[in-house]
Amino acid sequence: MIVLKATQDKVLAALQAVAGIVERRHTLPILANVLIRKSGGSLELTTSDLEIQVRTTAELGGDAGDFSTTVGARKLIDILRSMPSDQTVSLTVNGSKLNLQGGKSRFTLQTLPSEDFPLVQEAADFGPAFSVPQKTLKALINQVHFSMAVHDIRYYLNGILFVAEGKNLTLVATDGHRLALAQAELETEIPKQEVILPRKTVLELMRLLKDGKGDEENQPIEMRFAGNQAKFSFSGMEFVTKLVEGKFPDYNRVIPKNHKFNVTLGRTTLLSSLQRAAILTSEKFKAVRLSFEPGLLSIASSNAEQEEAKEEIEIDYGGDLIETGFNVTYLMDVLQNMSQDMVSIDLNDSSASALITIPEQSGFKYVVMPMRI
Repeated sequence: MIVLKATQDKVLAALQAVAGIVERRHTLPILANVLIRKSGGSLELTTSDLEIQVRTTAELGGDAGDFSTTVGARKLIDILRSMPSDQTVSLTVNGSKLNLQGGKSRFTLQTLPSEDFPLVQEAADFGPAFSVPQKTLKALINQVHFSMAVHDIRYYLNGILFVAEGKNLTLVATDGHRLALAQAELETEIPKQEVILPRKTVLELMRLLKDGKGDEENQPIEMRFAGNQAKFSFSGMEFVTKLVEGKFPDYNRVIPKNHKFNVTLGRTTLLSSLQRAAILTSEKFKAVRLSFEPGLLSIASSNAEQEEAKEEIEIDYGGDLIETGFNVTYLMDVLQNMSQDMVSIDLNDSSASALITIPEQSGFKYVVMPMRI
């Protein structure tokens, strides 16, 4: 039986869509494989790591009929990548093996039985479905993902909080030193649902979501949340993931209010100055000192070798002198993940957290705690 027969670029695109979660080394060898199911003329590709399951359906030619097997996902991708994109490739069944052929190249691949592949059991209690354009969700994730914790003992910080309530979708991420929040409006009102998506899920969604031009960027992504699972459907794909259990911190309490002083300045100017100052920060602390005084922002850094950097930016500011310190990486992260021209910084005093916002986008907030320098 010919399982598929199509050009290399089509087959590779379908495989790469599901292969992002596949680990090369796994305690269960079958989890390194992709589950291939042929039903009539359509082909279904599924991968899993027991926490996340990704499935896509594609029309890739071949014989009509029912067939299923599993084969090494990364191996298949590596072979396909080595072939020209316009070359026709075919996958045929040969007993317990699969033959992959393209031009004068032939490969024989070992398979494992499809019935041994551990599919994720979907939850029965999914809440109401809601959707946003893929471009919108990708933009929200881009604005907060860098604030997620990495391998934190407070496991509920190793991901992003999704809150859908009324007509609002809010994404929040924090590692305890900084917090990022981004909001978008939903088309329909839905009852409050609150889940924490794991870090790996967030990064995989970022990879898969489309933000291309034309109709592609407006294609919706449908979301459904259950007690211990989330399900996303978009672009012919289905993505099911376990959730992080635990109570996310009350983010509203962290966001400072009633600031005395505000500065609005060019994002790229500030980012360039911080990048230059960062060169002479110490490897361990990454600290920069910011001094706000009427008409001027000074940025200074130094290191253990007693080297120093100083940058000055003219600003529209008429308040008191404020000298404060921050981890320069935290400031650069937020500026690098924005596309807007202007950025606004709200401050109270030298020891208070700073609030960074975007003047033309009210739904974004970034809080960064000061450092003692």
